[in-house]
Amino acid sequence: MTSCLSTALLAFGLCSSLIVAQDGDGFVPLFNGKDLTGWHPVNVAADTFFVRDGMLITTGHPIGVMATERPYENFIIELDWQHMEYAGNSGLYIWGEPMPAPGVPFSKGIEVQILDLGYEKQHPDGANKWFTSQGDLFPIWGATMTATGRVSEGGQRSFPTENRTKPSPEWNHYHVECNKGEIRLSINGKEVTVANDCVPRKGFICLESEGAECHFKNIRIKELPPSNTPPEQTAQAYAGFHQLFDGKGLGGWKLTAEIKPFWNANGAIFTGKADPAALHKNLWTEKEYGDFELIADWRLPGKSQKGATQPATAGDSGIQLRGDARVQIRITSESMGSGGVSGSPSASAPMTKADLKPGKWNRFMITMKGDRLTVKLNGQVVIDNAPLPGVAAKGPLGLLHHGSGIEFANLFIREL
Repeated sequence: MTSCLSTALLAFGLCSSLIVAQDGDGFVPLFNGKDLTGWHPVNVAADTFFVRDGMLITTGHPIGVMATERPYENFIIELDWQHMEYAGNSGLYIWGEPMPAPGVPFSKGIEVQILDLGYEKQHPDGANKWFTSQGDLFPIWGATMTATGRVSEGGQRSFPTENRTKPSPEWNHYHVECNKGEIRLSINGKEVTVANDCVPRKGFICLESEGAECHFKNIRIKELPPSNTPPEQTAQAYAGFHQLFDGKGLGGWKLTAEIKPFWNANGAIFTGKADPAALHKNLWTEKEYGDFELIADWRLPGKSQKGATQPATAGDSGIQLRGDARVQIRITSESMGSGGVSGSPSASAPMTKADLKPGKWNRFMITMKGDRLTVKLNGQVVIDNAPLPGVAAKGPLGLLHHGSGIEFANLFIREL
Protein backbone atom coordinates (compact mmCIF):
# COMPACT_ATOMS: atom_id res chain seq x y z
CA MET A 1 0.00 0.00 0.00
CA THR A 2 2.85 2.38 0.92
CA SER A 3 4.52 1.74 -2.41
CA CYS A 4 1.27 2.37 -4.31
CA LEU A 5 0.62 5.51 -2.32
CA SER A 6 4.13 6.79 -2.98
CA THR A 7 3.70 6.08 -6.67
CA ALA A 8 0.37 7.90 -6.70
CA LEU A 9 1.82 10.89 -4.87
CA LEU A 10 4.81 10.93 -7.20
CA ALA A 11 2.48 10.85 -10.19
CA PHE A 12 0.45 13.69 -8.72
CA GLY A 13 3.62 15.66 -8.11
CA LEU A 14 4.78 15.11 -11.67
CA CYS A 15 1.39 16.18 -13.02
CA SER A 16 1.45 19.26 -10.81
CA SER A 17 4.96 20.07 -11.98
CA LEU A 18 3.85 19.79 -15.58
CA ILE A 19 0.93 22.10 -14.89
CA VAL A 20 3.15 24.67 -13.17
CA ALA A 21 5.67 24.47 -15.99
CA GLN A 22 2.90 24.90 -18.52
CA ASP A 23 1.48 27.94 -16.74
CA GLY A 24 4.96 29.35 -16.25
CA ASP A 25 3.96 31.46 -13.25
CA GLY A 26 3.44 28.98 -10.42
CA PHE A 27 -0.35 28.69 -10.77
CA VAL A 28 -2.16 25.35 -10.83
CA PRO A 29 -5.82 24.74 -11.73
CA LEU A 30 -8.29 24.77 -8.83
CA PHE A 31 -10.97 23.59 -11.28
CA ASN A 32 -10.05 21.04 -13.94
CA GLY A 33 -12.81 22.01 -16.38
CA LYS A 34 -14.24 18.47 -16.38
CA ASP A 35 -15.70 17.70 -12.96
CA LEU A 36 -15.78 18.93 -9.35
CA THR A 37 -12.63 17.16 -8.22
CA GLY A 38 -11.14 19.10 -5.31
CA TRP A 39 -14.49 20.57 -4.26
CA HIS A 40 -17.45 19.32 -2.26
CA PRO A 41 -20.99 20.66 -1.74
CA VAL A 42 -21.43 21.81 1.86
CA ASN A 43 -25.16 22.48 2.25
CA VAL A 44 -26.55 22.39 -1.26
CA ALA A 45 -28.11 19.77 -3.52
CA ALA A 46 -26.09 17.47 -5.73
CA ASP A 47 -27.09 19.46 -8.84
CA THR A 48 -26.59 22.98 -7.42
CA PHE A 49 -23.03 23.08 -8.79
CA PHE A 50 -22.14 21.25 -12.00
CA VAL A 51 -19.79 21.37 -14.99
CA ARG A 52 -20.72 22.20 -18.58
CA ASP A 53 -18.56 23.26 -21.53
CA GLY A 54 -15.52 23.76 -19.32
CA MET A 55 -17.41 26.01 -16.91
CA LEU A 56 -18.28 25.48 -13.26
CA ILE A 57 -21.92 26.53 -12.97
CA THR A 58 -24.19 27.19 -10.03
CA THR A 59 -27.95 27.22 -10.48
CA GLY A 60 -28.25 29.47 -7.43
CA HIS A 61 -30.68 27.06 -5.75
CA PRO A 62 -30.76 26.31 -2.94
CA ILE A 63 -28.75 29.05 -1.28
CA GLY A 64 -25.52 27.69 0.15
CA VAL A 65 -21.85 27.04 -0.60
CA MET A 66 -19.41 24.62 -2.14
CA ALA A 67 -15.94 24.41 -0.55
CA THR A 68 -12.48 23.20 -1.50
CA GLU A 69 -11.50 19.83 -0.09
CA ARG A 70 -8.59 21.32 1.81
CA PRO A 71 -7.71 24.63 3.48
CA TYR A 72 -5.32 27.26 2.18
CA GLU A 73 -3.26 29.86 4.01
CA ASN A 74 -1.44 32.34 1.77
CA PHE A 75 -2.24 32.28 -1.93
CA ILE A 76 -3.30 34.10 -5.07
CA ILE A 77 -6.51 32.96 -6.73
CA GLU A 78 -7.71 33.96 -10.18
CA LEU A 79 -11.05 33.25 -11.81
CA ASP A 80 -13.44 34.47 -14.47
CA TRP A 81 -17.12 34.85 -13.65
CA GLN A 82 -20.28 35.64 -15.58
CA HIS A 83 -23.76 36.29 -14.24
CA MET A 84 -26.58 34.97 -16.39
CA GLU A 85 -29.35 36.93 -14.66
CA TYR A 86 -29.90 40.64 -14.22
CA ALA A 87 -29.05 41.61 -10.62
CA GLY A 88 -27.65 38.12 -10.01
CA ASN A 89 -25.80 37.44 -6.76
CA SER A 90 -22.94 35.11 -5.84
CA GLY A 91 -19.65 35.29 -3.96
CA LEU A 92 -16.15 33.96 -3.39
CA TYR A 93 -15.27 33.17 0.24
CA ILE A 94 -11.68 33.51 1.38
CA TRP A 95 -10.51 31.58 4.46
CA GLY A 96 -14.03 30.27 5.03
CA GLU A 97 -15.40 27.39 7.08
CA PRO A 98 -16.93 24.34 5.34
CA MET A 99 -19.93 24.52 7.66
CA PRO A 100 -22.72 27.12 7.67
CA ALA A 101 -23.01 29.50 10.60
CA PRO A 102 -25.90 28.74 12.99
CA GLY A 103 -29.31 29.04 11.36
CA VAL A 104 -28.08 30.42 8.03
CA PRO A 105 -26.92 28.91 4.73
CA PHE A 106 -23.70 30.95 4.64
CA SER A 107 -20.27 30.22 6.10
CA LYS A 108 -18.00 32.26 8.32
CA GLY A 109 -15.27 33.92 6.25
CA ILE A 110 -14.32 36.96 4.17
CA GLU A 111 -16.53 37.39 1.13
CA VAL A 112 -15.41 38.80 -2.20
CA GLN A 113 -18.63 40.15 -3.71
CA ILE A 114 -19.75 38.74 -7.05
CA LEU A 115 -22.83 40.82 -7.81
CA ASP A 116 -24.32 41.98 -11.10
CA LEU A 117 -24.58 45.74 -11.66
CA GLY A 118 -28.36 45.47 -12.00
CA TYR A 119 -28.58 44.91 -8.25
CA GLU A 120 -27.61 48.53 -7.61
CA LYS A 121 -30.42 49.72 -9.86
CA GLN A 122 -32.89 47.53 -7.98
CA HIS A 123 -31.66 48.81 -4.59
CA PRO A 124 -30.61 52.44 -5.17
CA ASP A 125 -31.11 53.44 -1.52
CA GLY A 126 -28.33 51.09 -0.41
CA ALA A 127 -25.97 51.37 -3.35
CA ASN A 128 -22.60 52.88 -2.38
CA LYS A 129 -23.81 53.09 1.22
CA TRP A 130 -23.91 49.54 2.53
CA PHE A 131 -22.94 47.72 -0.69
CA THR A 132 -21.70 48.09 -4.26
CA SER A 133 -21.72 45.73 -7.22
CA GLN A 134 -18.10 46.44 -8.05
CA GLY A 135 -16.14 44.07 -5.82
CA ASP A 136 -16.69 44.65 -2.09
CA LEU A 137 -14.67 42.82 0.58
CA PHE A 138 -16.47 42.14 3.85
CA PRO A 139 -16.50 39.71 6.82
CA ILE A 140 -19.55 37.56 7.46
CA TRP A 141 -20.93 35.43 10.30
CA GLY A 142 -18.22 35.92 12.88
CA ALA A 143 -15.21 36.71 10.71
CA THR A 144 -13.48 40.07 11.21
CA MET A 145 -11.34 42.44 9.17
CA THR A 146 -10.26 46.08 8.96
CA ALA A 147 -11.87 47.87 6.03
CA THR A 148 -9.57 50.25 4.13
CA GLY A 149 -9.68 52.78 1.31
CA ARG A 150 -13.25 53.66 0.48
CA VAL A 151 -15.23 52.27 3.41
CA SER A 152 -18.97 51.61 3.65
CA GLU A 153 -21.12 53.80 5.91
CA GLY A 154 -21.29 51.00 8.47
CA GLY A 155 -17.51 50.70 8.51
CA GLN A 156 -17.51 46.97 7.79
CA ARG A 157 -16.89 46.83 4.04
CA SER A 158 -14.02 47.83 1.83
CA PHE A 159 -15.52 49.39 -1.29
CA PRO A 160 -13.64 49.48 -4.62
CA THR A 161 -11.91 52.72 -5.47
CA GLU A 162 -12.94 52.43 -9.11
CA ASN A 163 -15.87 50.82 -10.95
CA ARG A 164 -14.48 47.98 -13.06
CA THR A 165 -17.23 45.34 -13.24
CA LYS A 166 -18.99 44.54 -16.52
CA PRO A 167 -22.75 43.78 -16.52
CA SER A 168 -24.39 40.42 -17.21
CA PRO A 169 -23.75 38.44 -19.33
CA GLU A 170 -20.20 39.74 -19.86
CA TRP A 171 -17.22 37.99 -18.30
CA ASN A 172 -15.22 39.53 -15.45
CA HIS A 173 -11.76 38.56 -14.19
CA TYR A 174 -10.81 38.53 -10.51
CA HIS A 175 -7.23 38.38 -9.25
CA VAL A 176 -7.25 38.03 -5.45
CA GLU A 177 -4.05 38.11 -3.37
CA CYS A 178 -4.58 36.63 0.10
CA ASN A 179 -1.48 36.86 2.26
CA LYS A 180 -0.95 37.06 6.03
CA GLY A 181 -4.48 38.28 6.69
CA GLU A 182 -4.53 40.85 3.90
CA ILE A 183 -6.73 40.59 0.79
CA ARG A 184 -6.10 42.63 -2.36
CA LEU A 185 -8.67 42.38 -5.18
CA SER A 186 -7.98 43.34 -8.79
CA ILE A 187 -10.92 43.44 -11.21
CA ASN A 188 -10.33 43.19 -14.94
CA GLY A 189 -6.67 44.04 -14.60
CA LYS A 190 -6.58 46.74 -11.91
CA GLU A 191 -6.42 46.61 -8.11
CA VAL A 192 -9.45 48.30 -6.57
CA THR A 193 -10.20 46.83 -3.11
CA VAL A 194 -8.06 46.03 -0.05
CA ALA A 195 -8.86 44.58 3.39
CA ASN A 196 -6.48 44.08 6.32
CA ASP A 197 -6.32 42.12 9.60
CA CYS A 198 -8.63 39.37 8.39
CA VAL A 199 -9.60 36.61 10.82
CA PRO A 200 -9.68 33.78 9.91
CA ARG A 201 -6.59 34.06 7.75
CA LYS A 202 -6.29 30.38 6.99
CA GLY A 203 -9.21 28.27 5.80
CA PHE A 204 -11.21 26.99 2.88
CA ILE A 205 -12.17 28.64 -0.40
CA CYS A 206 -15.91 28.60 -1.10
CA LEU A 207 -18.12 29.49 -4.03
CA GLU A 208 -21.60 30.72 -3.19
CA SER A 209 -24.99 29.79 -4.59
CA GLU A 210 -27.33 32.72 -3.89
CA GLY A 211 -30.45 32.54 -6.00
CA ALA A 212 -29.08 33.17 -9.49
CA GLU A 213 -27.25 31.22 -12.18
CA CYS A 214 -23.58 32.14 -12.30
CA HIS A 215 -20.73 30.69 -14.38
CA PHE A 216 -17.05 30.34 -13.43
CA LYS A 217 -14.02 29.31 -15.45
CA ASN A 218 -10.21 29.51 -15.45
CA ILE A 219 -10.07 29.05 -11.67
CA ARG A 220 -6.44 28.68 -10.66
CA ILE A 221 -4.35 29.16 -7.56
CA LYS A 222 -0.76 29.91 -6.60
CA GLU A 223 0.21 29.11 -3.04
CA LEU A 224 2.55 31.51 -1.25
CA PRO A 225 4.99 30.76 1.62
CA PRO A 226 3.23 29.86 4.91
CA SER A 227 3.23 32.22 7.87
CA ASN A 228 2.40 29.90 10.80
CA THR A 229 -1.16 31.09 11.32
CA PRO A 230 -2.17 30.31 14.94
CA PRO A 231 -5.13 28.01 15.63
CA GLU A 232 -7.32 30.87 16.88
CA GLN A 233 -7.00 32.53 13.45
CA THR A 234 -7.62 29.31 11.51
CA ALA A 235 -11.05 28.29 10.24
CA GLN A 236 -12.43 25.12 11.78
CA ALA A 237 -12.24 22.19 9.35
CA TYR A 238 -15.31 20.09 10.33
CA ALA A 239 -13.70 17.08 8.67
CA GLY A 240 -15.94 14.09 7.98
CA PHE A 241 -19.32 15.80 8.43
CA HIS A 242 -22.02 15.35 5.80
CA GLN A 243 -25.40 17.00 5.52
CA LEU A 244 -28.72 15.41 6.45
CA PHE A 245 -30.77 18.05 4.63
CA ASP A 246 -29.88 19.51 1.22
CA GLY A 247 -32.20 22.53 1.11
CA LYS A 248 -34.42 21.17 -1.67
CA GLY A 249 -36.60 18.61 0.05
CA LEU A 250 -36.70 16.00 2.78
CA GLY A 251 -34.79 13.24 1.02
CA GLY A 252 -33.29 10.78 3.49
CA TRP A 253 -36.19 11.27 5.92
CA LYS A 254 -39.29 9.10 6.35
CA LEU A 255 -41.89 11.51 5.09
CA THR A 256 -45.11 9.51 5.48
CA ALA A 257 -48.54 10.73 4.42
CA GLU A 258 -49.42 11.09 8.10
CA ILE A 259 -46.66 13.55 8.94
CA LYS A 260 -46.22 15.29 5.56
CA PRO A 261 -48.76 18.08 6.30
CA PHE A 262 -46.82 19.15 9.37
CA TRP A 263 -43.24 19.41 8.04
CA ASN A 264 -42.18 21.84 5.34
CA ALA A 265 -38.82 22.32 3.61
CA ASN A 266 -38.04 25.94 2.79
CA GLY A 267 -34.56 26.51 1.49
CA ALA A 268 -31.99 25.99 4.23
CA ILE A 269 -34.68 25.70 6.90
CA PHE A 270 -37.33 23.11 7.51
CA THR A 271 -40.22 23.71 9.80
CA GLY A 272 -42.47 21.74 12.07
CA LYS A 273 -45.82 23.51 11.78
CA ALA A 274 -47.50 24.75 14.96
CA ASP A 275 -50.66 22.66 15.14
CA PRO A 276 -52.19 20.58 17.96
CA ALA A 277 -52.75 17.81 15.42
CA ALA A 278 -48.98 17.64 14.83
CA LEU A 279 -48.33 16.22 18.30
CA HIS A 280 -46.03 13.16 17.99
CA LYS A 281 -45.81 13.52 14.19
CA ASN A 282 -42.08 13.04 14.45
CA LEU A 283 -39.62 13.06 11.55
CA TRP A 284 -37.16 10.13 11.34
CA THR A 285 -34.05 9.47 9.28
CA GLU A 286 -34.18 6.52 6.92
CA LYS A 287 -30.67 5.52 7.99
CA GLU A 288 -29.69 4.20 11.40
CA TYR A 289 -26.70 5.56 13.30
CA GLY A 290 -24.55 4.18 16.10
CA ASP A 291 -21.71 6.38 17.32
CA PHE A 292 -21.65 9.87 15.88
CA GLU A 293 -21.27 13.60 16.27
CA LEU A 294 -24.33 15.61 15.27
CA ILE A 295 -24.62 19.32 14.55
CA ALA A 296 -28.21 20.58 14.68
CA ASP A 297 -29.42 24.18 14.54
CA TRP A 298 -32.87 24.91 15.95
CA ARG A 299 -35.08 27.73 17.14
CA LEU A 300 -38.37 28.06 18.91
CA PRO A 301 -40.89 30.75 17.93
CA GLY A 302 -40.57 34.07 19.67
CA LYS A 303 -43.94 33.80 21.39
CA SER A 304 -46.34 31.17 22.65
CA GLN A 305 -47.93 29.15 19.86
CA LYS A 306 -51.35 27.56 19.67
CA GLY A 307 -51.04 23.89 20.43
CA ALA A 308 -47.88 24.18 22.50
CA THR A 309 -47.64 21.57 25.23
CA GLN A 310 -46.46 24.35 27.54
CA PRO A 311 -48.81 27.27 26.72
CA ALA A 312 -46.96 29.70 28.98
CA THR A 313 -43.73 29.16 27.06
CA ALA A 314 -42.55 29.44 23.47
CA GLY A 315 -42.98 25.71 22.94
CA ASP A 316 -40.72 22.68 23.04
CA SER A 317 -39.33 19.88 20.90
CA GLY A 318 -36.44 17.44 21.02
CA ILE A 319 -34.03 15.18 19.16
CA GLN A 320 -34.23 11.44 19.79
CA LEU A 321 -31.06 9.39 19.35
CA ARG A 322 -30.78 5.81 18.04
CA GLY A 323 -34.55 5.52 17.86
CA ASP A 324 -34.52 5.03 21.62
CA ALA A 325 -37.27 6.80 23.55
CA ARG A 326 -34.97 6.86 26.58
CA VAL A 327 -32.56 9.25 24.84
CA GLN A 328 -34.37 12.47 24.00
CA ILE A 329 -32.33 15.68 23.92
CA ARG A 330 -34.75 18.34 25.09
CA ILE A 331 -35.46 21.61 23.30
CA THR A 332 -37.43 23.84 25.63
CA SER A 333 -38.01 27.43 26.69
CA GLU A 334 -38.46 26.42 30.31
CA SER A 335 -36.14 27.91 32.91
CA MET A 336 -33.90 24.83 33.15
CA GLY A 337 -32.73 25.30 29.55
CA SER A 338 -32.28 22.92 26.63
CA GLY A 339 -29.90 20.01 26.11
CA GLY A 340 -31.01 17.83 28.99
CA VAL A 341 -31.90 14.16 28.58
CA SER A 342 -35.41 12.91 29.18
CA GLY A 343 -36.96 9.45 28.96
CA SER A 344 -34.20 7.55 30.75
CA PRO A 345 -33.96 6.44 34.40
CA SER A 346 -30.60 8.23 34.38
CA ALA A 347 -32.09 11.34 32.79
CA SER A 348 -29.95 14.40 33.28
CA ALA A 349 -30.76 18.07 33.59
CA PRO A 350 -28.46 20.48 31.75
CA MET A 351 -25.47 21.71 33.76
CA THR A 352 -26.19 25.29 32.71
CA LYS A 353 -28.72 27.20 30.66
CA ALA A 354 -27.06 28.11 27.37
CA ASP A 355 -30.17 28.87 25.29
CA LEU A 356 -30.54 32.07 23.35
CA LYS A 357 -33.86 33.90 23.47
CA PRO A 358 -36.84 32.36 21.64
CA GLY A 359 -36.69 33.38 18.00
CA LYS A 360 -32.87 33.11 17.94
CA TRP A 361 -30.96 30.23 16.40
CA ASN A 362 -29.21 27.76 18.71
CA ARG A 363 -26.66 25.08 17.82
CA PHE A 364 -26.35 21.63 19.36
CA MET A 365 -23.16 19.60 19.08
CA ILE A 366 -24.19 16.13 20.24
CA THR A 367 -21.67 13.30 20.68
CA MET A 368 -22.97 9.76 21.18
CA LYS A 369 -20.29 7.12 21.73
CA GLY A 370 -21.20 3.75 23.18
CA ASP A 371 -23.52 4.47 26.08
CA ARG A 372 -22.03 7.90 26.74
CA LEU A 373 -23.54 11.22 25.74
CA THR A 374 -22.08 14.73 25.60
CA VAL A 375 -24.12 17.75 24.53
CA LYS A 376 -22.83 21.23 23.79
CA LEU A 377 -25.29 24.08 23.30
CA ASN A 378 -23.98 27.27 21.70
CA GLY A 379 -20.44 26.18 22.60
CA GLN A 380 -21.14 25.38 26.26
CA VAL A 381 -21.13 21.84 27.65
CA VAL A 382 -24.54 21.14 29.15
CA ILE A 383 -24.29 17.31 29.38
CA ASP A 384 -20.81 15.90 30.02
CA ASN A 385 -20.13 12.25 29.16
CA ALA A 386 -23.35 11.11 30.83
CA PRO A 387 -23.89 7.32 31.11
CA LEU A 388 -27.01 5.91 29.47
CA PRO A 389 -27.12 2.25 30.54
CA GLY A 390 -29.05 -0.04 28.26
CA VAL A 391 -29.29 2.45 25.40
CA ALA A 392 -29.83 0.97 21.94
CA ALA A 393 -26.61 0.39 20.01
CA LYS A 394 -27.99 1.79 16.77
CA GLY A 395 -31.10 3.44 15.39
CA PRO A 396 -32.54 6.38 13.45
CA LEU A 397 -32.46 10.03 14.48
CA GLY A 398 -35.79 11.61 15.24
CA LEU A 399 -36.90 15.25 15.26
CA LEU A 400 -39.73 15.42 17.77
CA HIS A 401 -42.91 17.40 17.19
CA HIS A 402 -44.79 18.40 20.34
CA GLY A 403 -47.44 20.45 18.57
CA SER A 404 -45.69 23.80 18.95
CA GLY A 405 -43.72 25.39 16.14
CA ILE A 406 -40.09 24.37 15.69
CA GLU A 407 -37.51 25.09 13.00
CA PHE A 408 -34.37 23.13 12.17
CA ALA A 409 -31.45 23.96 9.89
CA ASN A 410 -27.88 22.80 9.20
CA LEU A 411 -28.15 19.18 10.26
CA PHE A 412 -24.74 17.54 9.79
CA ILE A 413 -23.46 14.21 11.06
CA ARG A 414 -20.05 12.58 11.39
CA GLU A 415 -20.11 8.86 12.06
CA LEU A 416 -17.46 7.66 14.50
